[in-house]
Amino acid sequence: MATWRPTLTDSGKPRYLAIADAVEEDIRNGTLAPGDRLPPQRKLAEWLGIDFTTVSRAYTEAQSRGLIDSHVGRGTFVLGTDAGDVGPDPARSSQEDLAMNMPPEPTDAALLAKMREGLEYVSTNLIPLLRYQSAIGGEKDKIAASTWLSLRGMVPKLDRVAVTPGAHATMTAILATITNPGDIVLCERITYPGIRAIAGRLRVKLVGVEMDGQGILPDAIEKAVMASGAKALYLNPTLQNPTTITVPTERRLEISQVLRKHGLPLIEDDAYGFIPTKAPAPLAVSAPELSWYIGGLAKCIGAGLRLAYTVVPSAKDAYALAEALKAVSVMPSPLGMVLATRWIEDGTADRIRRFIRAETAARQQLASEVLKDFDYIAAENAFNVWLRLPEGAGRADIIARMAGRHIGIIPSDAFTVGGSPSEHVRVCLGGSIGREALRSGLLFMSHTLTQNAYSG
Repeated sequence: MATWRPTLTDSGKPRYLAIADAVEEDIRNGTLAPGDRLPPQRKLAEWLGIDFTTVSRAYTEAQSRGLIDSHVGRGTFVLGTDAGDVGPDPARSSQEDLAMNMPPEPTDAALLAKMREGLEYVSTNLIPLLRYQSAIGGEKDKIAASTWLSLRGMVPKLDRVAVTPGAHATMTAILATITNPGDIVLCERITYPGIRAIAGRLRVKLVGVEMDGQGILPDAIEKAVMASGAKALYLNPTLQNPTTITVPTERRLEISQVLRKHGLPLIEDDAYGFIPTKAPAPLAVSAPELSWYIGGLAKCIGAGLRLAYTVVPSAKDAYALAEALKAVSVMPSPLGMVLATRWIEDGTADRIRRFIRAETAARQQLASEVLKDFDYIAAENAFNVWLRLPEGAGRADIIARMAGRHIGIIPSDAFTVGGSPSEHVRVCLGGSIGREALRSGLLFMSHTLTQNAYSG
């Protein structure tokens, strides 16, 4: 069906939606069958006499509905369903939150088949998994967690390991355990928005600490501790969200010395640490007695699991964390927990991680080609770039102009702790968007920024 041409009705919808609707209708009426290859985007644009970017948006929309899938170098194909399968639920596929920094999604058929095998294993244990269970996981799941943590050079005793319901809930429970309302917690001056939201809910005051090109400054941490009497330090030291900075080993050791000198607890959010080939060891390795380490699975496997592997300073702290988690979320989902354990045991989790590593590198290379004339910070395996807007281009304007482009763009306001936000935006490169649609969206953004700068 490489010669397929959609019949576009005068529905009043934007053309990209009309094309996606035509794909859906032709699958429903049998014109398009599972495995059919759609025309290349540029060829279809030429046939219809419309812009390439319109067709690109249409294919992206159809892919988000679970109708088609694109493979670099092979083309775009209609997805098939197994006998008796009702197929993807478009309502589920359309619920992607572009404001989040998401990993690229696997498209390799062999890997997807392996992932589905894990779901089949979960289904054979379904009834026991619908029961209430431990707030921090059972022994089998902690052993799997320990195996996964060893990828980061961590070998904690199992009584210090907790399987927790995602990094966000875990940070909430940790802060509720080690701070009281009104206490001060230090963080990077440009930091993860989630910790800002959590601190606000718990009425904990965040104080931003100065950074340079290698991350947070140890001397600035010490000065802030002395001046504020802070109760903890929050850090995201590897591929930091949003700046993509990784704190080098020497500075990590200097930070650990400051922590030890002041007995300052550390909440280490290692969301991205499992992706790079040679990421520095976590700070929790050099200051284990003070570190609450969170190895979330959202970025290195998938956010839908809502799981994190957490290492606490002592077995006593594990009990305290369990009590706090019961109040926050009762327990991690047993369904997700067993699936993650299975994927770790049979190697699927590592295959997903390696796919994300390779795909993020490819997308960063793509971004470097399109954005070569702009001022931005990036790293090989980061999920985003931290882009400084050219003079004359405003944060609100570029976000408005990029609406509907399937690329998440968030202004610096969301990340800034103290002081005025700079003219930066976080531009996400992951999620369900394919490389071709990503390139198209970045090219549009580049053109828009250039036009704004000239007109300013």
